[in-house]
Amino acid sequence: MDSKFKGVFPALLTPFKADGSINDDSVAKLVEYNVRKGVDGFYVGGSTGEGMLLTVDERKQLFRASAEANAGRTTMIAHVGTICTDHAIELAKYAKEVGFDAISAVAPYYYSFSYDAIKNYYLDIVNSVDIPMIIYNFPNASGFNFTKAIAEEMFACSDRFIGIKHTTSDLFLLQQFKSMSAKPVVYNGWDEMFIAGLSMGADGGIGSTYNLMADKFIDIYNYFQKGDLRAAQAKQLEANAVISELIKYGVFAAEKAVLDALGIPMGDCRRPFRPISDEGRAKMTQIAKSL
Repeated sequence: MDSKFKGVFPALLTPFKADGSINDDSVAKLVEYNVRKGVDGFYVGGSTGEGMLLTVDERKQLFRASAEANAGRTTMIAHVGTICTDHAIELAKYAKEVGFDAISAVAPYYYSFSYDAIKNYYLDIVNSVDIPMIIYNFPNASGFNFTKAIAEEMFACSDRFIGIKHTTSDLFLLQQFKSMSAKPVVYNGWDEMFIAGLSMGADGGIGSTYNLMADKFIDIYNYFQKGDLRAAQAKQLEANAVISELIKYGVFAAEKAVLDALGIPMGDCRRPFRPISDEGRAKMTQIAKSL
């Protein structure tokens, strides 16, 4: 496994202007802010990035803006997953074109597709480009849960499958993925359980709150690698104190409010998400000062 796919990867938020269009300047500022923190890469256009609320052209715009801002300094993973295979292929080809290192995709959702349909969706995407694929296992959102046996079968179909982004609290399954013969890179998905995911074998994490406090997660990762579990746990508790406040006001809107207060204009989340309350924004300004 290539070491460039290990470590701490913010699931990049998508900043919007007042008119609702993507704010390329803020994309650049957010990427720069996190590169300077020392992140290992970015996961662009996923759940946190409101990818399912963007048009195909907007997703391409986000890929281009983030890749240009990153300028080859860290590893870039483009989430191309959608319900339409043709759109996913179009996005995968564009991600390759603008310099992404890998693509990722959530299983197609809404229609309760058969396993055969889901398997061929992934194969159609990976066969369309010559960069690696990271499967996004997010059963709460997609309605489909990968098992070790399903993952083994998928990975045996193509050597372009290199990893799994695992966003569920089933850490036994995370460990089972790590025991696969393909030896995939496995990312912990829930930020509040990062240390637990590492303890079960995760190679790193992809998370939304990394956008605003990547340093805490980098510390958790580094302390864990050194075997200093007490220090790693202390940092996890610091992060979780912030996360518990974000949850009260809507995580993505609250994260954007923190970054607004840190000087990176983020705008509101796209409808049907609701804007953060005045109370929530005041609380997020306090959190920004504490960071």
